[in-house]
Amino acid sequence: MNTSTPDVQTLVVIGNGMVGHHCVEQLVERGALGRYRIEVFSEEPLRAYDRVHLSEYFAGRDAESLALGEASLYLTPGVTLHLGVPVLEIDRERREVITANGSLAYDKLVLATGSYPFVPPIEGAEGDSRLVYRTLADLDTIRAAAAQARRGVVVGGGLLGLEAANALKSLGLDAHVVEFAPRLMPVQLDDQGGQALKARIEALGVGVHLSKATQSISSGAEYRYRMNFAGEDFLETDLIVFSAGIRPQDALARQCGLELGARGGVAIDGQCLTSDADIFAIGECAAWNGSIFGLVAPGYQMARSVAAQLCGEDADPFIGADMSTKLKLLGVDVGSIGDAQGALPGARSYRFIDEASSSYRRLVVSADGKQALGAVLVGDNSYYDTLLQYVQNGIKLPADPASLILPAGEGAPALGADALPATATVCSCHNVSKGAICSAIDSGCTDVAGVKACTRAASGCGGCAALLKQVVEHELSARGVAVDKSLCEHFAYTRQELYALVRVEGIETFEEVLAKHGRGHVGCEICKPAIGSILASCWNRPIQDPWLVPLQDTNDTFMANMQKNGTYSVVPRIPGGEITPAGLIAIGEVAKKYRLYTKITGGQRIDLFGAQLHELPDIWGELIAAGFETGHAYGKSTRTVKSCVGSTWCRYGVQDSVKMALDIENRYKGLRSPHKLKFAVSGCTRECAEAQSKDVGVIATEKGWNLYVCGNGGMRPRHAELFATDLDDETLIRYIDRFLMFYIRTADKLQRTSVWRESLEGGLDYLKAVIIDDSLGLAEELEAQMQLVVDRYECEWANAIQDPEKLKRFRTFVNDGRGDPDIRFIDERGQRRPLRADEAGLISLVEEVV
Repeated sequence: MNTSTPDVQTLVVIGNGMVGHHCVEQLVERGALGRYRIEVFSEEPLRAYDRVHLSEYFAGRDAESLALGEASLYLTPGVTLHLGVPVLEIDRERREVITANGSLAYDKLVLATGSYPFVPPIEGAEGDSRLVYRTLADLDTIRAAAAQARRGVVVGGGLLGLEAANALKSLGLDAHVVEFAPRLMPVQLDDQGGQALKARIEALGVGVHLSKATQSISSGAEYRYRMNFAGEDFLETDLIVFSAGIRPQDALARQCGLELGARGGVAIDGQCLTSDADIFAIGECAAWNGSIFGLVAPGYQMARSVAAQLCGEDADPFIGADMSTKLKLLGVDVGSIGDAQGALPGARSYRFIDEASSSYRRLVVSADGKQALGAVLVGDNSYYDTLLQYVQNGIKLPADPASLILPAGEGAPALGADALPATATVCSCHNVSKGAICSAIDSGCTDVAGVKACTRAASGCGGCAALLKQVVEHELSARGVAVDKSLCEHFAYTRQELYALVRVEGIETFEEVLAKHGRGHVGCEICKPAIGSILASCWNRPIQDPWLVPLQDTNDTFMANMQKNGTYSVVPRIPGGEITPAGLIAIGEVAKKYRLYTKITGGQRIDLFGAQLHELPDIWGELIAAGFETGHAYGKSTRTVKSCVGSTWCRYGVQDSVKMALDIENRYKGLRSPHKLKFAVSGCTRECAEAQSKDVGVIATEKGWNLYVCGNGGMRPRHAELFATDLDDETLIRYIDRFLMFYIRTADKLQRTSVWRESLEGGLDYLKAVIIDDSLGLAEELEAQMQLVVDRYECEWANAIQDPEKLKRFRTFVNDGRGDPDIRFIDERGQRRPLRADEAGLISLVEEVV
């Protein structure tokens, strides 16, 4: 029976995924509760969570941290969320939904049931050979299966398939991908893009098997299952995850007789209405013009349209959506824009291929060369935002369109915020245009945070954050508003300005900086670490001194890296990767005594995991006694100097790279900076130490050393640039001194050398003029500042364990020297590791039962 009153009707939303949740958010924001009481039904026992970042569940995030929005939304009077209550039927005649808990009458209904993973009918696919990757419950099942497995295979090399492969790899499995098509991501990439992606993924240790059709699954010999392909090929594995595409979840629509799309899905019109005037469909269950849209942005667009209509507002019709995507799969940048395949008549392409790094970029343009139609990117998405704007807004191409995809510094024209039309979409998740951002500024928003709160731009996937900042700052400047670049509310200065004040006035404490140049009494989480870094960079005082400790984060405070279970890892310095047998034995003895998990790092060091807080001083003491010191792995400071064996051992080496690496690391080992610093020294151009991916890279030549600067790995890899050639030892060190101190003096907070370099007006030529030609007359001053830091070096571990007051910090409990009883371990592969939360919960449950 319909329980609605004449004034308040009942609106039922079936599905609480990302799109269903967004619809409810929009309804509440638009005042729908004055018209409706909203009943939301969810099959899952958890409220809406972020499926875009689902794989982070295996990296330590839990369901609550992935949850969308605030739980208070579903406590709003007039909104009811029914978790774990699937809708079984829809009775359109009586306008009721039937659930296991009974029936409920509706006046309006929104289907947001999403999709389900397609599993092809393969003989033998069952149990752990028929897993899927879609929900948190699916991930729990995969994790349980992986506990007893060595190898895992994903069937499907599309977006979700590669995400699933990354998940298997993160669980410690030997991961493989099997794809029916002749390339990975066949929908988004062309052949060469697929080849580049394959090369990058294989380099990460993931097996890729293309043009393979699984005919059946049987018992394996070495592993649990055997996947039998067409022909005589096969692959053995312990578990199989299917990610071979999705299908619209349209079972309810079929049951109640709604019109369906030709290939499934609930047929909708431009208003997202189904063949029933009281029922809408949005997201992956909806078929518009026969097409299903498997990205979140089109689903959000539908949700906004339906919410507006239900609130009596005008709504733009849904006329399809741009399916451009920017992703990071297994750490590899992948981008696809518009007509990525060049399928439109007359389309022609420009391509950039770097086989050495397996990078690929393709720009598709119209026959007359005036309009960008699409693009493919593999390996570097820094080009994505600019290319997307050219494609979406029909911006006239430069005379040489190829310049848009050439490496930085090759003459690519900059596309500033002023070049974007008002209709340009800045945030596709929430459909925020440049015009909407301008309106928010005209309404009183004076910074990025205000615009973000007003428009929700950059609050979805976050990929547009840099472009949003660029547009906001440009528009504020255009209106004559001074762009506030203050460090925070306590300091009306940039980091660079504060550095100059500290240096010129000889200030050595945060309190003095605050008293002279700030406001307030205590500072905040932005200014305290930034000024702590400035003070350490200028004066190199021990990080444990009383006036510096309150400025640091947990890692710096305890001089060790906190891990997700509350234990710490300890990384002693091993300069240049050179270590004596006695040193190796000493580290082994410490690890054995304290039962620490040991791992060789990528920076030629040994990481010791699982130390509890109260154990740190004892561990440091034994390492110091064996000749080691802190490796600063916890700080924004010099981390590692990687090296090959050089001319001492290698038949290709032309210089002693180990000695140079030792000299560099021992000189800069106490240097604090705006961001972490990594170095490498290669003994020849074969580049075994990977110097061209470091902040400072040194490569031997017959005549001396070539110096490279401003490279980095990480989330956005950047090749270092050749700065100077054939340098002798003394000149090399002098240039590095100047370069590092100039970076520390002028960089912004938490700004890597690569980002700092990109922000320098005049680019590399300007930097060469300052460092090599001394165009600013700063050379002697920079060298003297570096020498002060070098002369004041002191091992922070040794400083701490010699001071009884500092040692008081290293206790889990104030009045008790014992460890944390809640931290528990298990043995795995011959070493002790901490229990994960799910394992600890299971063991506790077993103990309770026993």
